[in-house]
Amino acid sequence: MRIAILGTRGIPANYGGFETFAEELARRLVARGHEVTVYCRNPHASDTYLGAKLVYLPTIRHKYLDTLAHTFFSTIHLLRHRVDVALYCNAANALFTILPRMAGMPVALNVDGIERKRKKWNAFARGWYRMSEWLSTKLPNVIVTDAAAIKRYYRETYGADSTFIAYGTSTVREGSMTTPTQLGLQPHRYFLYVSRMEPENLALEVRQAFERVPTDIKLALIGDAPYAAEYIARVRDTTDPRIVMPGAIYGQGYKELGSWCFAYIHATEVGGTHPALIEAMGKGCLVLYLDTVENREVCGEGGLPYADTEGLTARMLEAIQMSEQERNAYRARALERVKKNYDWDAVTTQYEELLASLVTGRSK
Repeated sequence: MRIAILGTRGIPANYGGFETFAEELARRLVARGHEVTVYCRNPHASDTYLGAKLVYLPTIRHKYLDTLAHTFFSTIHLLRHRVDVALYCNAANALFTILPRMAGMPVALNVDGIERKRKKWNAFARGWYRMSEWLSTKLPNVIVTDAAAIKRYYRETYGADSTFIAYGTSTVREGSMTTPTQLGLQPHRYFLYVSRMEPENLALEVRQAFERVPTDIKLALIGDAPYAAEYIARVRDTTDPRIVMPGAIYGQGYKELGSWCFAYIHATEVGGTHPALIEAMGKGCLVLYLDTVENREVCGEGGLPYADTEGLTARMLEAIQMSEQERNAYRARALERVKKNYDWDAVTTQYEELLASLVTGRSK
């Protein structure tokens, strides 16, 4: 099949979950003999990556227009360069899926989580997302949800069925420690937090919870965000020498950090299946996670849930004080959940079958 992936920042993955999704899916689809085009915002050194064709198009660098502008331009390009099937990412892009459908190209849309709940959006953006949720159930051929909780939400709110396909991850741990060493971090002597530095991801609360823990174990807060300078400044406003905040780290460095941490902290309160959470679980991390329906669905008995900042402080102390045998039991359960539910090859097979059904007309 000729497959186009639209609605992300593109690959190589240097931003968030959708970019990693696009990269991992594209490389595997190419390996299976498909021709994959990924639409990108930022130029790479080549017009191909991991066998996928990269198309660079402009955008409007604005908090509320960046995604929509680029997806619009990508859609116009797609109409002139036809493929067999298109995969859009992000419910905000639902409006554009009608255009390739009208041109005879079937479309699947991965809606992600309930994005309108994010604190960074103003009333207009929340309204756009609310409208886009509804349009997601009307305009593409099929919608894809990556969490059972989000699948239930679309069914209960809009009476719409969706195809559930989980996110994937690797279970390989890195043997090298180059990046942690450069940051002054010792093996298994740091808590790790990785996310976009936006209010609903609670980096500030994680920092505050850690500051109340009497320990010489460090905290590495990894992440950045393009339109959150004021919030990031608040997160960085600390004199605690145990806290390391180098900004965003991707690729090998990110993998090393997850492989050698003492415990991983997942504090995101909005969204579906969060890639960073299952990636940490796939590396056998001890996980402390904010107890939301979506996070509990992923981690369950494979981690230690907490409800608020005080609860996180208590869980950090508990993780430090428990025996290594107890910590290893949590790590083993987390790894087993990933192997059972979040394998990239199995995920790719599900997408491959879904897209093929759209091409042959077996879906709506």
